[in-house]
Amino acid sequence: MNDTLINQPAGEDRPRQMYVLEETGFKEVPKKFRRFYRKWGGPSDTLAPNEVLCPVCKIVIRSLQELRVGDKVYCMPCMSRLIVQEEGGRLVARVNY
Repeated sequence: MNDTLINQPAGEDRPRQMYVLEETGFKEVPKKFRRFYRKWGGPSDTLAPNEVLCPVCKIVIRSLQELRVGDKVYCMPCMSRLIVQEEGGRLVARVNY
């Protein structure tokens, strides 16, 4: 998507990157939360550092900040609680319970 990167410091111990999220038109959640979700475009869709795919409903969950391993996210469309993990060099979400 066309999210705007606010800051981009360099280094291994750098603070998380922050993003400004744009409206995506995702109408399955209340208007207040639509910018935090978008539909997945299939295998050719690439995820930004602030996005992770919900394995339950295949919706992309977006964050205001860069996601890292161990972060917890919530998928409002399917009401799943997820934990961000690394698999094959990329971030994936796993159902917490």
